[in-house]
Amino acid sequence: MILSFILFVFLFLGGIWLMGLAQSLEDFQAIVFIAGLLIMCLSLAFMMRQGGSATRRSNSWSGKAAE
Repeated sequence: MILSFILFVFLFLGGIWLMGLAQSLEDFQAIVFIAGLLIMCLSLAFMMRQGGSATRRSNSWSGKAAE
């Protein structure tokens, strides 16, 4: 869990840094900006796929009413 969060933060901040770096480049601004945007999206998707325990149920998608 901690390692996945560290990876998320590294990717997320790296994507923000790439998008900021694109503003100061003279060539390939669009490519670097899009790469930063894709890395940020990848980091968010990585964190959203992580299983959470907010419901405290073993099978949240069973379709049965909460007990």
